[in-house]
Parts: sequence; C-alpha cells; structure tokens
Amino acid sequence: MNQLEQLKQYTTVVADTGDFQSIKAYAPRDATTNPSLILKAVQKPEYRPLLEQVVRDFPDAPVGEVVDRLLIAFGVEILKLIPGRVSTEIDAHLSFDTEANVKKGRELIALYEQAGISRERVLIKIASTWEGIRAAEILEKEGIHCNLTLLFALPQAIACAEANVQLISPFVGRIYDWYKKQTGTDYQGADDPGVQSVKRIYNYFRAYGYKTEVMGASFRNTSQILELAGCDLLTISPDLLQKLADTDGEVTRKLVPESAAADVEKLAIDEKTFRFMLNEDAMATEKLAEGIRAFCADSNKLTDMIKAMR
Repeated sequence: MNQLEQLKQYTTVVADTGDFQSIKAYAPRDATTNPSLILKAVQKPEYRPLLEQVVRDFPDAPVGEVVDRLLIAFGVEILKLIPGRVSTEIDAHLSFDTEANVKKGRELIALYEQAGISRERVLIKIASTWEGIRAAEILEKEGIHCNLTLLFALPQAIACAEANVQLISPFVGRIYDWYKKQTGTDYQGADDPGVQSVKRIYNYFRAYGYKTEVMGASFRNTSQILELAGCDLLTISPDLLQKLADTDGEVTRKLVPESAAADVEKLAIDEKTFRFMLNEDAMATEKLAEGIRAFCADSNKLTDMIKAMR
C-alpha cells in the first residue's frame, strides 16, 4: 500500500487545487481553492472555456460578481468529483472588515444554493484576522460553515475555536519558509517549525475539547505531511499527492486525540490579547500580512483578466 493510501487511514485527505483533473486522479474527500489556485487554473487551456462561459453568461454584472460566479463555477465542478466539501475563499481585500465578510459569505452560499449545492458541502474561507474570525462566528450561527485560512499562530487558532469555527487551516510550509530564511536551516521531520505549530494547535484543541477541525495546509515536502499523519485533515497539492502515491513505506500515525496534551494552560483570547500575542510573533505577523497581500494581488489579476475579456 502506498503512502497516500496509508495516510487516508488516519487523516482526511483534501486536494489543494483548482485543477479538476488532478482531483479526479487522487480521490480526496474534500477540496480547497484560493484566488491564486483559481488564477493558475484559468490560465490553462482546459479551464479557459469555464472562464469564458461565466463572462458570457453575465455580461452586465459588476466584475466582482463575475469573479464570485467564477469561484462558484469551479466549486460546483469540483463537487461533482468529490464526496465531501469544497472551500471557496472570500476576497482578501475584505480581510479587516467583519460586516463585508459576513455579507460576502452569505452571497457566496446563496449562489451555491441557487446552483443546487447545499451549504453543508461548502466551507467559506476567510483570513484569520480578528475581523475575519468575528465574521466566521456570525456565519457559523447561520449554518454557514467556515475555513479560517492564513493561520500561523496559536492565538489565531484559539480565537477560531472559541468562535466555534468549523475548520482552521494552519500553514505549515509558510512557517517553514520564514524560519528557514531566518536561520538558514533546512528543517526536517519533527524539527520543522511548521509541523510543530500544527501539532501544538491540534493537541491544544483535543486536550481542551474544542470541536474545530484542524487541517494542515501549505506543504513544501512529504516529510511535513507524514509528520502530521492523524491530523483531522491535510490539504495537499497535486504534486505532493503524486509523490505520496508513488512512494511505498510505512506511514505511522503521529497525532492521536486520546493522547493529546496541551503545552500551555487554557487561554482566554479577547481582542487585546489576540492582537498583542500576534504582534509578539514576528513570523505570524509577517506571514499573515504577506499572505493577504499575495491573495489580493492574485484577485486583482483575475479581475483584470475578466475586464479585458468584456
């Protein structure tokens, strides 16, 4: 049995892509998308017709609405290939606006429901800012489940759990990138700071009985993935899914809920504590800001592409 099949025994495998063909190949349960992945997909000839169709179908709609409908079009196609949920991301330009995130989350769910998709099959992705977490708290009470992304630090994770968010996506690879750049060390296995961050969050959640799902994300290599075997979910790019599928060798479960023990006492995270703890963590502060900028830039490119087609 290859490593991918073994991993699926312990962890829900999620495809991190907008590419339908690769989703078909690896049979994940769920799938995640973001502006960067959608932008990458629509530049491929096989997905160009989907973009052209959406632009054609809504000639008079504001460009922002066309972008939303494109995201939904991708989500609907992806859901034809998987049994579980798809994550669709809110525009990162709204990352510091609670009301705008709530409004956009409701709009995206309404578009999915118009397309015949129930809200249980969709996760609305929102940046893990204080404002984003507050928006997710409101949406969750309305039965709109959320995936809090760009998550780099324990206070972000705890604030999400206390807001009863469905799922969080701590970013392993981007944490690794930051520490590698700072220290020059190519971290491996259990020594990887990104891996350690997700283990810490997972153990904290399970030790204190939080229901929020933990989905490790943003991987750079398969050793990071295998160190998190047993995490609730792992969202993995097609190239790393292929490497796991091509590799034999035993996969050992590393995260077990029954043996989870938190390394800190239970913390109460209000806004002041959240902002202070995040500010104290240079890596998390820098990576959150950088991630929002990058997603905004790709959203702008997608918008420009649609404008040029009209």
